[in-house]
Amino acid sequence: MKKRVGIEALAVAVPRRYVDIEDLARARGVDPAKFTAGLGAKEMAVNDPGEDSVSLAATAAARLIQQQSVDTSRVGMLVVGTETGVDHSKPIASHVHGLLKLPRAMRTFDSQHACYGGTAGLMAAVEWIASGAGAGRTALVVCTDIARYGLKTAGEPTQGGGAVALLVSETPDLLALDVGLNGVCTSDVYDFWRPVGRREALVDGHYSITCYLDAMAGAYRGWRQRAMEQGLVRWDSKLPSEQLSRILYHVPFCKMARKAHAQVRLCDLEDAADSSPATPEARDEAAKSQASYDAQVAKSLGLNARVGNVYTASLYLALAGQLHAEGAALANQRIGLLSYGSGCCAEFYSGVVGEKAAERMARADLDTVLAKRERVSVEEYERLMNLPYDAPEAIAPEPGTFRLAEIHEHRRKYAGA
Repeated sequence: MKKRVGIEALAVAVPRRYVDIEDLARARGVDPAKFTAGLGAKEMAVNDPGEDSVSLAATAAARLIQQQSVDTSRVGMLVVGTETGVDHSKPIASHVHGLLKLPRAMRTFDSQHACYGGTAGLMAAVEWIASGAGAGRTALVVCTDIARYGLKTAGEPTQGGGAVALLVSETPDLLALDVGLNGVCTSDVYDFWRPVGRREALVDGHYSITCYLDAMAGAYRGWRQRAMEQGLVRWDSKLPSEQLSRILYHVPFCKMARKAHAQVRLCDLEDAADSSPATPEARDEAAKSQASYDAQVAKSLGLNARVGNVYTASLYLALAGQLHAEGAALANQRIGLLSYGSGCCAEFYSGVVGEKAAERMARADLDTVLAKRERVSVEEYERLMNLPYDAPEAIAPEPGTFRLAEIHEHRRKYAGA
């Protein structure tokens, strides 16, 4: 019998402050609708220097362990997916391992490939367990990032920060992955990058969207072929993509999910020669189905709209939002997930939502995580953005959280939890 492997539980950590996206728009002399309707944003997480990618990762992982009563003696792998590492050699995973006082007999490493790094780490953990190499042990995969483009830049309203921790095991209460059915697509492009020594990323926005959609099309078609071979989807009155109950996308900004969903539908419409609309124009129009978007995508974006871009964690924040909203209703149903990382690599995979998904998500207490945040003014947001990264403010960590306390001789010291 094939092993069931996937995500058993998750937890989310976000910075303690946020700025209202309409406040930011007005401060920049922009019609708020450009950020709300145009990007799909409502709020944007604002981190201070004490809330770095290590502290967010450790907080999410500690929260997962506490909320879900994780037996850490059974954890045999810790992977951190990130593109905002704090050292060229020492991985965030080693910091998290030490802060959480995890067992020494485990594999720890970081996974970096822009926003795809978290999915790369998840697949490494899933395949380690599915192969039998894990010998019954579990894995922790933490996606942690801070999206930063700078004040008064084109990318400013698509910033954010946070972390999502995933427990991967042979008890996939949240999502049992269809192991081996993944579709992938890679290309060497410069659509988004952050040279060594820069805090802010560089991005060719329109080109990056094109790269995302192109790579996603290749990955989706690869998954669809394998899924058809296994009889999970087929050509019939419904498009193959419509046979998935929900589809979750990498979300650098919420409106991107709408573009991505239209592209997935267009792949099916272009390839369904016998039943596709006759002209390219008709296919494009059918791909933009509002009904399909509302049914398959819209409910996954609630958390992303309130946190912003979290790079590696964006897809898994969408997963958290989807299961928070509809965990019970989706039990035993198959969903699709699309991960994309600039540079670039895309991966489309699927899984079946577990019967205990709603119960597990209730323990994650996401409403409280968001409710505890403080709304700040644009002036305070700008002050925080201008603080030096190596001089964190002396703020006591809230219970159950970590903060960077100081950097001394290039060694980072953390407080809390």
